[in-house]
Amino acid sequence: MDRLSLLFDRMNLNARIFHSGALCGIASFSNDTGQCMLHVLNRGVVRVSNARAEESFEITQPSLLFYPASSPHRFEVNDASGADLVCAFIDFGPGMGKQILLGMPEKLLVPLAAMAGVESTLALLFDEAFAQRSGRAAGIERLVEFFTILLLRHTLDAGLVNSGLLAGLADERLTKALMAMQARPEHAWALEELAATAHMSRARFALHFHAIVGATPLDYLTDWRISVAQALLKRGKSLKMVAPAVGYTNPAAFARAFAKRVGSSPVQWMALEDE
Repeated sequence: MDRLSLLFDRMNLNARIFHSGALCGIASFSNDTGQCMLHVLNRGVVRVSNARAEESFEITQPSLLFYPASSPHRFEVNDASGADLVCAFIDFGPGMGKQILLGMPEKLLVPLAAMAGVESTLALLFDEAFAQRSGRAAGIERLVEFFTILLLRHTLDAGLVNSGLLAGLADERLTKALMAMQARPEHAWALEELAATAHMSRARFALHFHAIVGATPLDYLTDWRISVAQALLKRGKSLKMVAPAVGYTNPAAFARAFAKRVGSSPVQWMALEDE
């Protein structure tokens, strides 16, 4: 399996559009939801102002603009014909966002010309954005989810991040150990076995992993297990089923590890998620 498929297999990627079509004048985005935000520009010129970073820049060609965390910003379109945009909140599902977004910059701006094979999907996205067909919103959201996958693929392949999970997956040696942990979270991984998977010595592997991913291998493994557990719990799996699926011999041991990482028990966390 490739470097990203295991991640997408575990997560529940979801897009929720809040703008689709032409944009004229000034629009502010407070983004107080804490979710990621993705803008797809197909036509026009947009001046972007970021309040937190006190910066301003222009987007003059079809592009993806991605904010991995809450970051208030403003769009200004001076052309009377406006700019064609689709804007959406992106949710990677419980636990997974932390894994994927670790090490990402405050924003990612990627010209669509740098991403191969997007032309037909881009045309379909904006055909839906300007139409009034049945199921329009759902269709746009599924297409935006596909663009999110394309963005993460480009981020990985182009080496746009220097630390975190995506940087680790881009590393020729670390990716083998990361993919092994992701494929088998239930396995009792030891540092020596992970180092052998990466074809590195134990000490060198531990140092290199921490330098690139930002956590020790076993800390990352615990985070991954809890992320997988959260996804399974959201899908309705019982604690008795989830615990062994993520490497814990009994539900009590799993509940203790979960509470230590998340700050609440699995039952309490699920109750909060269902509110």
